[in-house]
Amino acid sequence: MSFDRYGPDVLAPAAGAGPGPVRGSAHHRPRPSSRPVPAERGLVVEDVESGWVGAVVRVEKSGGMHVVVLEDRRGRTRTFSLGPGFWLDGAPVELVPPTAPAAPRAPARTASGSRAVVGQRARVARGSRIWVEGKHDAELVEKVWGDDLRVEGVVVELLDGVDNLADALADFAPTPERRVGVLVDHLVPGSKERRLADEALRTVPRGTVLVLGHPYVDVWQAVRPQRIGLDAWPVIARGTEWKLGILRELGWPADGPGATGRAWQRILGTVRSYADLEPSLLGRVEELIDFVTAG
Repeated sequence: MSFDRYGPDVLAPAAGAGPGPVRGSAHHRPRPSSRPVPAERGLVVEDVESGWVGAVVRVEKSGGMHVVVLEDRRGRTRTFSLGPGFWLDGAPVELVPPTAPAAPRAPARTASGSRAVVGQRARVARGSRIWVEGKHDAELVEKVWGDDLRVEGVVVELLDGVDNLADALADFAPTPERRVGVLVDHLVPGSKERRLADEALRTVPRGTVLVLGHPYVDVWQAVRPQRIGLDAWPVIARGTEWKLGILRELGWPADGPGATGRAWQRILGTVRSYADLEPSLLGRVEELIDFVTAG
């Protein structure tokens, strides 16, 4: 026997709650009331009746009524009437048209959660740098910490792989006044990345370089999987190129030039703030910013 966790109609009034027909059996507990939520692009909701889970792509008028288009994790889209009948984070909601853009104003907080600095121009770049392994890492750091980095005058540069770390440090010649913070993927004990990082650190003066990392194979995994409708990132078998395996598991286009780039932009587009990232990345980036701005 299957069990419907929503009941016949999750938004129906409880028995005896008032006039009008009462749907659903009387033994169900009173239903929680829906709260209105603007159908902003990227919001992930579930349609109660069909079980369809997807991110809001757009809201439009069709046949004189507002509809919302939801895209699931496989890139398929379905159109639903705007209004009640959706779940968000386990609670019933009524989707309403997104609010019209207000006059621009400075946010109280940046995407990283720090207090926004109003009216201050970007600081002239420091001599110290933060290095990341690739373009996707840089774009994620920019999206969440970009405002903070501009205020601090910190430039993020591409390392193009930890294999190049020792040579890059030799060219940069770090000093206590000109430090380097390095963010490395899959920096775990016994890994190739850990060995290369330790070897590179032995070539520079102590305290001039800080190498930190997260445990993930790729920075994609630092985005909470719920942002793309997953409970967890798929496990990819050894011998399969990780990003290609992920695209196939998700049912996203995996062939042809630019497939991984388009997939990453789709993932990056779901990131709104630090709350959409895993703590194991958040802490490391904050430490690196503190390191290169000390003194």
